[in-house]
Amino acid sequence: MIQPAPVPDSSPEAPVIVGDVAGSFPWGVLHERHPALIERVRRATPYPPELHKALDDLLRETGEGGVIKPLDDSEPGAAQWKLWGEGHVGRRWADVPFLWAESFFYRKLLAALGYFVPGPWQGIDPFAPFKNAELTSAEVDEELSALDRIPQLTADERDVTLLHAALWGNRADLGFRISAGESGLGDRVTGLVVDDTQAFWQLLGSGSPGRVCLVADNAGPELLPDLVLADHLITTGRASSVALHLKPYPYYVSDATTTDVLACLARMTAAAGYASEIGHRLREAVTDGRLALLAHPFSCAPLPYAEMPADLRRDFALAKVTVMKGDLNYRRLVGDRHWPATTPFADVTAHFPGPVAALRTLKSDVATGLTAATLAQLDGSGAPWRTSGTHALVQVRA
Repeated sequence: MIQPAPVPDSSPEAPVIVGDVAGSFPWGVLHERHPALIERVRRATPYPPELHKALDDLLRETGEGGVIKPLDDSEPGAAQWKLWGEGHVGRRWADVPFLWAESFFYRKLLAALGYFVPGPWQGIDPFAPFKNAELTSAEVDEELSALDRIPQLTADERDVTLLHAALWGNRADLGFRISAGESGLGDRVTGLVVDDTQAFWQLLGSGSPGRVCLVADNAGPELLPDLVLADHLITTGRASSVALHLKPYPYYVSDATTTDVLACLARMTAAAGYASEIGHRLREAVTDGRLALLAHPFSCAPLPYAEMPADLRRDFALAKVTVMKGDLNYRRLVGDRHWPATTPFADVTAHFPGPVAALRTLKSDVATGLTAATLAQLDGSGAPWRTSGTHALVQVRA
């Protein structure tokens, strides 16, 4: 059972985000995105009648005004979730912390589909049809072909290009597209609200190379540039090794697991040109330990990283830098709260045990580290810049 570390004392915190305001982003996730996801999962796989009934039950429970029910005592991990859910079970989904509610929804979805219990559906990823469709798409063929241009870039251009490719890789991940529509975002990506790119490479260039922890977010087309970045860190000597932190089981629609990494490596090695070279290098890096695939249980916990257990804290403390990818990891890193957007990133990450960098496309309400001028410009635009996926940030705390 995961025992979170004590939360360090800090200055007064901002209010925790909940989903009780109709029309708000969290309200839309709970009452629009989650029901839509249940129906997509139902249509994607030919589940038997008993699993369809379980999905119907979950749909009713999580509907507007629905009350949170605990996991069945026979469900693996029920005791841990009982501890995590103290004070939440029995309340409306919209009235508990949004981070917790989202996490528990996905855990209950897996329970409804028999993912953890012995039987024919044990270990079957309900999101695999979506992941596989993305990874085998013509768009991925184009992205892999584009890697042929990397050797033609200068060293500085490679650094910026590969970091930003990893940054923008999840601008239209599966979970977001449920809300954004099948057309995705197209050309609506507009720019960075914070850009610590130079600070990132300066941090890695100082002193002797060390281990880099890369905490992955989504699978498929986002995981590919993450793996390319890991290869770049190793081959340029910026990192002596890379620890790729993955999810121990399917989580948040498209979150990356070890299975997804292996699928990406197979896709890359089967491609032509430079993509194949990278794929083969990464396979060798896994076999000789320079690329370690890790899956700590806390990766699927409904808690901020301020409450990470001691063993994970030690792992991050030993890293030259930990790179947090994606929106969910950002929310867990800084705390899923209504921070004033000008709150210093260093302040909200002071709990973290070592240098940390965030690569994040903005797709939720949380934002920190913006200048007052940038915030005024964004708020003055009238666009939903916090949640639209059209803005991103690179933030570093050394």
